[in-house]
Amino acid sequence: MAATATELHGPMAPRPFAVTRRRRETEDTWTLELEPTGDGEPLSLAPGQFTMLYAFGSGEVPISVSGDVEGPLVHTVRAVGAVSQAICAAKRGAVLGVRGPFGNAWPVEAALGGDAIVIGGGIGLAPLRPVVHELLRRRAEFGEAAVLYGSRRPGELLYGKELGRWAKDLQVDLTVDAADTSWTGKVGFVAKLVTTARFDPAAATAFVCGPEIMMRTCAEALLERGVAPERIHVSMERNMQCGLGHCGHCQLGPTLICRDGPVYRWDEVAPLMAVREL
Repeated sequence: MAATATELHGPMAPRPFAVTRRRRETEDTWTLELEPTGDGEPLSLAPGQFTMLYAFGSGEVPISVSGDVEGPLVHTVRAVGAVSQAICAAKRGAVLGVRGPFGNAWPVEAALGGDAIVIGGGIGLAPLRPVVHELLRRRAEFGEAAVLYGSRRPGELLYGKELGRWAKDLQVDLTVDAADTSWTGKVGFVAKLVTTARFDPAAATAFVCGPEIMMRTCAEALLERGVAPERIHVSMERNMQCGLGHCGHCQLGPTLICRDGPVYRWDEVAPLMAVREL
């Protein structure tokens, strides 16, 4: 039996994946679909995990999986540095390196039979998109299901066409921090959407990702509605560089996000996020 790429090169060697589809989401954000080259095997993924995505000649960055875990490897990437810019510029057919997947997963199973609340801010909707796919695929297994999403400006909202399709089966409520002349929706912080969403606090599980201040305010709004802190889950995305907990760059108190996260229960991570030095 022929050896696999992982067996030949080791688990830390980037595996070659080709860009099969590339779609622009916003001015500086792109969604890439990737497939293993040659006879390479696809990754086995869970919602909430991330990979280390490598642009040859530039370096690698941690990027959350943003697609249906039963489909191709999908990443939504914002061009904010040299490496992410190189990844976003990769055309169809270009080859990128992939290590992983790493990290734990969103506890979708824990929400079965109850209500599911997905709350995203900015590009924080990308790591939550696999949860939305799970909710849609298994819609009958949940009670109320809501997607509450906001961005700084209307032009920074991700997955515009998909949001409309999601609204056929899920509650979808949108807001922006600052409107322009084209925006006719809500204006304000995402946390305000929590107050009007339909869900039973005693039966709700929340999945939250976005800037840390946004996650704090949304968690506070959920707690005020009566959601138990152990049923609020957030995804931390501080500086991760190795994916295995060896380099220490992503240390958060006694935890290493790439090893122990990126998904944490609110009752676990809230005390750490309250310490300024961390």
